[in-house]
Amino acid sequence: MRHARSLLLVVLVVLLSGCGYNAIQRADEQVKAAWSEVLNQYQRRADLVPNLVATVKGYASHEERVLTEVTNARAKVGSIQITPALAEDPKALAAFQQAQGELSSALTRLMAVSENYPNLKADGLFQNLQAQLEGTENRIAVARNRYVKAVQDYNALIRQFPTVITAKIFGYKVRPNFTVENEKTISTAPTVDFSQPQPASAGSR
Repeated sequence: MRHARSLLLVVLVVLLSGCGYNAIQRADEQVKAAWSEVLNQYQRRADLVPNLVATVKGYASHEERVLTEVTNARAKVGSIQITPALAEDPKALAAFQQAQGELSSALTRLMAVSENYPNLKADGLFQNLQAQLEGTENRIAVARNRYVKAVQDYNALIRQFPTVITAKIFGYKVRPNFTVENEKTISTAPTVDFSQPQPASAGSR
C-alpha cells in the first residue's frame, strides 16, 4: 500500500512538472520580486518629498498651490494600503498607478517652479535632493519595466497549453499590468534646465 502511494506521488510530480507547475511557480515568484522592487523605488521617492518641499518652501513660500499639490499627492500615495492582493486587483492597481502618476506630475511642476529661484537652484541641499529624485525616477522606470515584462511572461505562460490546465487547477489567474497611458505619465522624470539664467531679484527671500 505504501509502495503504491509512493508511486502515485512520483507519477503526480512528473505529470505536474510536465504540465508546467514548476514553471508557473518560477514565473509567479519573479512577478512578486519585481513588484516588491517597484514598491521599494516608489517608497524611496515618497521619502524624498517632505525634505524637497521644505527646501523649496524656504525660498518660495508663496508658491503655495504647487507645494500643496505635491503634499496632497504624496499623502494620497501614502493612503493606499499596500497588500499582496493590490497587484492582482485591476481596480486597485489602476488606483495605485493614478496616485503615483499624480505625484509625478506634481513633482514635475515643483521642479519647474524652482527655475524661477536662482538661490534655490544653487542651494546644495536642493541640488542633492534633485539629483536623488532624478536617480529614483530612473530606478522606478527600470523596476516598472521589469515588472511589466515579468507579468507579460507569467500571463503568457499560464495561457499556454498544457500549462493552462495546471494554472486552473491551482487557481493561478492572469494578472493585471500597468497600462500604456499611465506608463507614459509616470515615466516622465522631473527635469531641471540650468542653462537659462533667471533674474537675480526672483531668488530673493
